[in-house]
Amino acid sequence: MIPEIHIEDYNYGLDDSRIAKYPLPERDASKLLHYKKGKVEETIFRQLPDLLPENALMVFNDTKVVPARLHFQRETGAIIEVFCLEPVQPVEYNTAFAATASCSWKCVIGNAKKWKEDILHLYNPDGNASVEEMALEAILEGREGQTGIVRFQWSGGAPFSRVLEIAGTVPIPPYLNRESEAIDTERYQTLYAHIRGSVAAPTAGLHFTQDVLDRIRRKGIETETICLHVGAGTFLPVKSSLVSEHPMHREPFTVSKALLKELATLQRPLIAVGTTSVRTLESLYYIGVSILETGAPADVAQWAPYEREYTATTQEALQAIVDYLDREGLDALVAGTRIIIVPGFRFRLVDRLVTNFHQPESTLILLVSAFVDGDWRTIYDYALSHGFRFLSYGDSSLLERG
Repeated sequence: MIPEIHIEDYNYGLDDSRIAKYPLPERDASKLLHYKKGKVEETIFRQLPDLLPENALMVFNDTKVVPARLHFQRETGAIIEVFCLEPVQPVEYNTAFAATASCSWKCVIGNAKKWKEDILHLYNPDGNASVEEMALEAILEGREGQTGIVRFQWSGGAPFSRVLEIAGTVPIPPYLNRESEAIDTERYQTLYAHIRGSVAAPTAGLHFTQDVLDRIRRKGIETETICLHVGAGTFLPVKSSLVSEHPMHREPFTVSKALLKELATLQRPLIAVGTTSVRTLESLYYIGVSILETGAPADVAQWAPYEREYTATTQEALQAIVDYLDREGLDALVAGTRIIIVPGFRFRLVDRLVTNFHQPESTLILLVSAFVDGDWRTIYDYALSHGFRFLSYGDSSLLERG
């Protein structure tokens, strides 16, 4: 049964002055709030390894933010902003990034109504020679509201990933109320980012330094990665009062067979770094159920966890994925999820969560509330009254499930 939740019950007063506009000079110098059994303590992030149990498994999202925001100019001089969301042709991220002459993407288009010409040329106010040689053009192939399908074409034979590096800017969150700067290229990216595809950083990982990672591993904690590409939907507010009316966007993810085998027989604490890791890991159960019932994996629907009772154990569901990959000769599960985690959700894998402080009335606040059995206000009231910095470049928390 889909729970009836009113988003205004998950509001709190967040003054603009509390939003961290820039990262701290040192990644691991941020504050860390530790929540355990209803109690809150405060330390700094570089002490995180001391708070984690030995012999745990810690899962990170190794997606990489791409400089997916491009600016084109009309003949009138008006600027059209094009924000790449997901590839359409070719449809796979890696193939789209490897394209050397043209590709099409679903995009958010700023000033969409002003796009009159068939072809727009890249805005190059500084006369950058590399940009001129590339001759990047945009052609609008279809439009629906503020989004559309845009075909890009360019000269020189560079892969589209290189085109974005030369011509694009890092799509920092809109609530920072500033343009991207040089610091964002480095700091709006985790240290372990590896696979291109996200338009937003999995920000819980921004605090990790090599020293913190080394100390975690020296403690006997195994570190593994999944990859979920974060879409622009992460910035979308819940506009309807009833959360049941809010649509979640599909996000693609990949989990290796080796990690799935480990999860299927897991007998130790599982720590997720970031809400994207939680959503990926908790989606696995429902994909396993799909394989048990139909013989094949299927994307996880938004309300699948709430619509009926499930009898399969977590181990049975995860083993079903492993067996499916063995039968098909695959090394990894590639799927998608629209899962929404709200109060009442049954967590089947994750015991601890490292996460930042999220926007009021957001789906991420709902996830945090679900994780701490509704006690999210204890956490946020403490953070607000003790000088914590909020949102993407803000401080961090370690939450333990009861």
